[in-house]
Amino acid sequence: MEIYSFSPFGYEGAIVTVEVDLRRGIPGVDMVGLADGAVRESRERMRSALLNSDFQFPPERIVISLSPADLKKEGAGFDLAIALAVLAASAGEGGVPEGRCLVMGELELSGKVRAVRGVNAAAATAREQGISCCIVPDANAEEARSVEGMQVFAASSLRQAFAGILSYGSWPEYQSLNSLDRAEQVEFLPLMPELDMADVRGQEKLVRGLQVAAAGGHNVLAFGPPGCGKTLAMEKFPGLLPLLTWQEAQSVTRIYSLTGLLPHNQPLVRERPFRMPHQSASLEGLVGGGYHCRPGEISLAHNGVLFLDEASEFRTSVLQALRVPLETGRVTLSRAGRSTTYPARFQLLVATNPCPCGNFGVPGKMCLCSMKSVEQFWRKFSAPLLDRMDIRVPVLVPGEGDAAGLSTQQLRPAITRAVVVQRQRQGKPNDQLQPEEIPEICCSTAAAQQVLNKAVRLEGFSPRGVASCLKVARTIADMEGLELISDKAMEEAVQFRRNEGGMGLCF
Repeated sequence: MEIYSFSPFGYEGAIVTVEVDLRRGIPGVDMVGLADGAVRESRERMRSALLNSDFQFPPERIVISLSPADLKKEGAGFDLAIALAVLAASAGEGGVPEGRCLVMGELELSGKVRAVRGVNAAAATAREQGISCCIVPDANAEEARSVEGMQVFAASSLRQAFAGILSYGSWPEYQSLNSLDRAEQVEFLPLMPELDMADVRGQEKLVRGLQVAAAGGHNVLAFGPPGCGKTLAMEKFPGLLPLLTWQEAQSVTRIYSLTGLLPHNQPLVRERPFRMPHQSASLEGLVGGGYHCRPGEISLAHNGVLFLDEASEFRTSVLQALRVPLETGRVTLSRAGRSTTYPARFQLLVATNPCPCGNFGVPGKMCLCSMKSVEQFWRKFSAPLLDRMDIRVPVLVPGEGDAAGLSTQQLRPAITRAVVVQRQRQGKPNDQLQPEEIPEICCSTAAAQQVLNKAVRLEGFSPRGVASCLKVARTIADMEGLELISDKAMEEAVQFRRNEGGMGLCF
């Protein structure tokens, strides 16, 4: 029996072969293969777990090899694999069936098996290398079953795990997640009062912008005075987002499994991530890094939303670090001679004041900021970052008599219509269209083209700005069920993109 385990590092990790050799000599356990302290300590946990599980500990000299030898092994997830490898070696040839099996789990001294992080990533990596069976803790079983083609044996104790080795090839069948219906129908979170857009009063344009953003995956910038409802509306944005497809959920689940953030009762992440980091977040906290190359907020927001509230309070270096991931959809981290690449295809929501005091351009209020301070305030975002914001909405304080807007339930049908069209047409949101795809997919009427040409002359849109208008207009047309982009859809897209903000701001 060939037993394998998993060494988590970054997004990829590595499969580790666990080998055991029993030889004559003074009884003891030697471990080779660049193991860290937690892995070396597994020798004592394994010894106690074997004895407390009524197994006989081999009286020979035991050599445990973890290969590849030049890869550092970290964590307690090797305990169960090492213990089973020792038992298999003690049984000798013919004592256990032939085969290849991934094993992960931490051992208690009593012989019970504890859950570990990274099981989903381990199972996915093993499956890519042709290993189709694994033994994991009970608490991680459904997490492993979410990997297509992986047969899983759940163990709560060392004795039960060894029984799985002995019965290899005849494990009981389970209802696994990879056998569930994968019909890519558009589903949403259950309607909840805290996600109802009807609570956002007097901000029809902002709500409309968020509806279009949810339908096409576009980035949104909302700027206005404090208390006008920017944060309220954007915190309700998850109610407009469709649940992840089965394919999208795989990479998100892998990231959350590696970081230990996967909920116990949710083996497959279906809800789109909504990350809202604090303004004091460091560059490493946002992008990722550290000794183990852990993912940052932008990777935790993969296939979901990254919301920067009071964005002007973030460090300039943190804001500028968003530019490359927004363009490429991934981030590469390098530490100690090793590198890893995390997916980071996120949707960016930004809320900020129009100036340091927050009153610039607000009717009835006086702005105390100099023009230089306002210019420096917006320069912190930089033109390249602002150019990547497809939808820009100036937000004013609503009046006392403003009625409630459209509810989340009323906004969802148009989003559903657009998402279905995009999945059937190109298999991805309109915001992810490549430059070579835009002429074919974003076809418009002659009147719509005239609207765009006029806007380019008057507003001075950059080539990225023109592409952004076309993609937003395509989303609006999809929401209305139109095959060609109409002049009305183009006018709305241009209005969302205008450089002149509506508060006298020009960026």
